[in-house]
Amino acid sequence: MKKHRAFLKWAGGKYPLLDDIKRHLPEGEYLIEPFVGAGSVFLNTEYSRYLLADINSDLISLYNIVKTRTEEYVTESKNFFVQENNCAERYYVLRDTFNKSTDPFQRALLFLYLNRHGYNGLCRYNLRGEFNVPFGRYRKPYFPEDELFLFAEKAQRAEFVCESYDSSMAKAMKGAVVYCDPPYAPLSETANFTAYHTNSFNVEQQQNLAFLAEKLRQKRIPVLISNHDTILTREWYRLASTLLPVKVRRSISSNGGTRKKVDELLALYNV
Repeated sequence: MKKHRAFLKWAGGKYPLLDDIKRHLPEGEYLIEPFVGAGSVFLNTEYSRYLLADINSDLISLYNIVKTRTEEYVTESKNFFVQENNCAERYYVLRDTFNKSTDPFQRALLFLYLNRHGYNGLCRYNLRGEFNVPFGRYRKPYFPEDELFLFAEKAQRAEFVCESYDSSMAKAMKGAVVYCDPPYAPLSETANFTAYHTNSFNVEQQQNLAFLAEKLRQKRIPVLISNHDTILTREWYRLASTLLPVKVRRSISSNGGTRKKVDELLALYNV
C-alpha cells in the first residue's frame, strides 16, 4: 500500500517509522492518538474512526478548518506560497502577523506558511506563546495541495480535539487502540534537557504516560508508545508486553550529510 505524506513538515514525524508502527498496531474499531503531530499514522492506517488530540491549539484548529473548509483553505493558503514571500524579511513580517492574530482562519493559513518556510519543520513557541522558529532559507517551499485534499477526505472519519494526553486516554473504551508519540526523552541526562523540560512534558509526565498505558492494558485496551531507546525509557516501559528497538534516520540539521541512524523504541502494551 502506498504511503501517504502529511501536509505539514514535522520534526520527529513518524513517516520513517510507519512500517514498524503499522506492523505492531493492534486491530480495533477506532484509534486514539493523544499526540497527533503531523498525523502520519492517522493517514496511513484504516480504522473506522479516529480521536486525534494535541495540546497545540493552533494545530487542532488548523485540522478542523482543513476538514470543514477545505476548498476555501487550499485556495487562500496557496496565495502565501509565492516567491516574494520566500525571504527572511517577509517571513518575519508574516510570523509577527501570526503572533498578533486572533482570527482562527488567518492563523491556520499562516501556520502552514510558517511550517513550510521555517527551519526544518520545527514548531516552537516562546514562554509568551509566540511562534519563534527562524526562517528556513529553502529555494522553493513546496505547497502540499494534494496532501491537503487527502487529509481533508480522511478527516471526515476523525474528531480533532485540543486536550492533554491523559484526557484522551481516559476516553478509551472497548474496541479502542491507543498510539502515543510523546515528546521524546533526551538521549542523555544532559542532552537538551532545558528545551525538553519547557515542552511541559517532563520525566514525571513520561512515567505517568507509561502508568496510564498499563492501566488501559488491564482494561483490555492495547497501547503502542514510541520514544528514544534509552536505559530510562526501557525502565519506564518495563511492564510492556513487547519492547521493539528500531533504527530510523533522523536529524535536526539542515545538512543531510550529517544524518545518522539513532535507536528508537516501540513499547507495545498488548492485551
